Formats: sequence, structure tokens, C-alpha cells
Amino acid sequence: MQGLAKLLIIEDDTQMQSQLETIFEFIGEHAEVLGSDLIDRVDFSKTWAGCVLGSINDPSIVTALSKKLGSAVHIPLLTLSTSTVELDNLPQYVGELELPLNYPQVSDALRHCAGFLGKNGLHLSSSRKNTLFRSLVGNSVGIKEVRHLIEQVAGTEANVIILGESGTGKEVVARNVHYHSSRRGGPFVPINCGAIPADLLESELFGHEKGAFTGAITARKGRFELAEGGTLFLDEIGDMPMPMQVKLLRVLQERTFERVGGNTTIKVDVRIVAATHRHLESMIEEGSFREDLFYRLNVFPIEMPSLRERKDDIPLLLQELMSRLEAEGSQPICFTPRAVNSLMEHAWPGNVRELANLVERMVILYPNTLIDVNHLPTKYRFGDIPEFQADYSGMNGTTESSVSVEEQEKDLLNGIFSEDFVFEEPSCASAPEGVGMHELPAEGVNLKELLADVEVNMISQALEAQDGVVARAADMLGMRRTTLVEKMKKYHLNR
Repeated sequence: MQGLAKLLIIEDDTQMQSQLETIFEFIGEHAEVLGSDLIDRVDFSKTWAGCVLGSINDPSIVTALSKKLGSAVHIPLLTLSTSTVELDNLPQYVGELELPLNYPQVSDALRHCAGFLGKNGLHLSSSRKNTLFRSLVGNSVGIKEVRHLIEQVAGTEANVIILGESGTGKEVVARNVHYHSSRRGGPFVPINCGAIPADLLESELFGHEKGAFTGAITARKGRFELAEGGTLFLDEIGDMPMPMQVKLLRVLQERTFERVGGNTTIKVDVRIVAATHRHLESMIEEGSFREDLFYRLNVFPIEMPSLRERKDDIPLLLQELMSRLEAEGSQPICFTPRAVNSLMEHAWPGNVRELANLVERMVILYPNTLIDVNHLPTKYRFGDIPEFQADYSGMNGTTESSVSVEEQEKDLLNGIFSEDFVFEEPSCASAPEGVGMHELPAEGVNLKELLADVEVNMISQALEAQDGVVARAADMLGMRRTTLVEKMKKYHLNR
């Protein structure tokens, strides 16, 4: 999808070849179409987004093709309803496309292909199933290193600390460490140390006895007891109060604790996985984090890269996020290649969490739609794609495209001198010294030059603020993109 790899289409009928290529290119898939007589030229070892088999009736070609595809188990396969190739026994066979094709059907099939690529592109070298590794989507160097580190440490009992910015997926890493360990049959118990008030955190971690404090009407187990035999995930460990850090250190050292209000020592067998977005070594220097606790936790650090450091993974992440939402019952959507390219230009301060929120918003706003740059919120637009404009007859019945800049300026001046217009004084160097913009000097002014200077100044500032993206600068100035382009041409302004 979205230009990650080409889609291979094998079809003997020339008219159908043209139709299929047009359809898939329209929905954003780059396709390579060829007849079955040319399959010997195909490099099945390279990465393909998928393979679509059309009308192939020659038995010898069918046999040769089945043999080649049987060895290319990394390529997801689709067939048209007119195909006679039997592929049900091949593990990469995804399904059949009924003719005539329609967008929901094709979109759903391509998502299944991407899902197959996601499951088979992220496998471990061991024989363990990687049910959760699919959630660590990406082929960047950073995410590959994370998967390698998980594989290295999962089979040990070492404490793990996961570092990285908020929204990068630290809990996903923690769950993978648990799942791929010998403790995967036990519970995975998460707790956010920064979300629980300091006076309640001890009770949450260690539990309490009946009557230990006001409101403790019954005894209750804490997270340590609930995680017995499994993994305890201490999220945002850097936000833990200093008194609790002392108590946690003792538990990590002794593997024993007492409930709040109790005096019975309880032994615990849990693995600790911690995570934080803070720089703990700086906190140690400031005296807000214990150095001995840091070294107890920092046995095996794993650092999650931010999304801006692995932007090449965005197409795969989009596919995964859309697949999840669709599995939950949402309507499918599809991003065009230029929309994906625009998203890859964004800085993503909220990381994968921000991307997930954007995808969910797009699904709600544009169900069953091909998402282009103009569908994206303004701050995600990093390309100038002309919007389709319906006929606009606001000026003497003419469309906007036929209205010259001079006519638009006349309309603007009419608005300025109307009774409803309120003029706010701008700052402009073109005004005579000592004269405010609302005052007309005795010698008069050149109103056209004055207004032009204001326009040039404002347009230049908007373009600079939006990094030269005309569509976003137009939004900032409250005008249509086409109007701004005309004014830029008039004043000879460059992006």
C-alpha cells in the first residue's frame, strides 16, 4: 500500500490489463501488469505488495506459476473470479476478488495483503509465535533493534527499563517482553505510577488489610500479589514519589513486602519491567530519583525511537491502525500516496499515539473514502494540492476563477467602506511618520500602494510561518488558495 512496493498483476486479457491497472492506480497502488508468458522475467524474491492473478487458462502456465508462487511464500496472493489457478493450498493465498470490482471489496483485500505482510515481515528467528510482535510495526533500524533486544532479554529474569517519549509504545514493548518470556502463562499487571496519588500508591502496589485506613472496609491484594508468577509493569516510574522509591527498592532487593496495615511478610515472584519518558540520570543529579533504585531497574535498558526518527514506518503503521479500527467495526478508509508523504513530513510530537488519534478521526469524518492531502487537518498538510472548488457566484454571478485580482480588490474596498466593516489598525512601515493608519495626512496617501504593502507584508509572514506551504498560508489569511496564488503572482512573491 501507498507506494511501499508494487502490486504484481498477471493477466492475459489486454483490455482487463488496462482496467486493472487503472483501478489499482486510482486507489493509490503502484501496479506492474504483465501477461502470464512473461512470468519468467519476474523477480519473486523482491518485495511485492501482493500478486493478483487474472484470466489464466493455459494448464502449463498454471503449473509453472503455481510452482513459482509456492516458493514465494512472502508474497500475498489474490485471484480474480475468472482465474482457474488453484491456490487454496498455498499459505499466502488471501482470497478472491469478484467481478465487477468495487472499492470496498478491493480495499478490504489489500488490507488483508498488508496484514499478511505485517505478520510475515516481523517474525522472530526462533520458533515462537509472535502474536504481539505485529504490534511493533516497522522496518526501520530503530524498531528492528528494539525487536532484537526483546528477543535477547525475554528468556531471562533480568529487570527491564523501557525509555522513550510519551506515545512511542513503551507498554507494547513491555507486553512483548512478557509474552515472549517463560512467564507468559502468568498475569501481566500494569500500573501507572504517575496517575495514582502518592498517598494511595503504596496501597495500590502492596495492598492493604481491613481497617488499615479510613475506607479500607475489606482486605485487598496489591499489584505485586496480583502479578505473582508473571510481570509487573511500572509505567512512568520517574513520577514515583521519593518515599515510595525507598519501599520499592526494598521489595526488589528482598522479594518480600507487607500490606499496608499488616505485619505478615509476603514473598513475591514477579518480574519487573519499568518505563519512563524522563531522563532519570538528570533526576539523580537533581536528587529527585534514587541512584540505587535506578541501577536496580536499569539492568537491561530498551530505548523506543520517536516516530520522527522512523518516519519510513508511517505507511506500515497507518495500515496496522486502519486494520485494527476495521476489526472493531469501523468503516474502511485508504490514504493516497501523497497524503502519506505529507504525513511523513510532520514532526509527530505525540508519536504513534498522535498518529492513531489522527487515523481514528479520519475514519469518523470520511468513512469509505480515499483520504487525500486536502482531507487532512491543516497542520498535517505539507503539499500544495489544489482543492476541487464548486461554482461560486458571490461576485456578479461569475465564478471565483474568472474574477481578476483587481476585481477582488474592488470588492474588498466596497466591503471596507460599507457600514458593517470594522477596521483594526495594522502596523505598516508605509504610513507617513507620525501618522496613524486611521489618520489621513494633509498631503494625502497612495491608497493602492499602502494596501499593496500591507498585503505583501501579511502574505510574506504567513508563508514564512507555514514553511512556504501555500494551502496552509491561505488558511492562516482566511482566503482561498487560488486567491493567494493569484496575489503571489501579482506581487512576484516566491514560496
